[in-house]
Amino acid sequence: MNPSDGARSDTPSLPESVARGLACKCPRCGKGKLFSGFLTLRPACDACGLDYTFIDTGDGPAIFIIMLAGAIVVGCALIVEVKYQPPFWLHAMLWLPLILATTLLPLRSMKALLIALQFHHKAAPGRLIDREPK
Repeated sequence: MNPSDGARSDTPSLPESVARGLACKCPRCGKGKLFSGFLTLRPACDACGLDYTFIDTGDGPAIFIIMLAGAIVVGCALIVEVKYQPPFWLHAMLWLPLILATTLLPLRSMKALLIALQFHHKAAPGRLIDREPK
């Protein structure tokens, strides 16, 4: 970013936000780590000091992953069942690793991506505004 571009110094572009989210880096500076554990957030960025208390992804990342993983695993299981009709123990051996891979591997990146997009769009809780009658 250009230092003379003071208006956007705090808000990265959308492609930058997506890249920072997928890399699990700070949504503001892109240098500090976002997580201290697998899904545990740090209290603040160790590079720029951004306070991470604004972050509230809720169940969003898990819902996206469940929908995608469910479509992949169920689709594959149905194809295998119709074509080969394997025993149930073989279904368990085939699909349990795929379920774990399609849910756990992308979960951290999906959470970081939603955090970066929340920061980029300056998302905040909804507020009701009292309006005077016209």
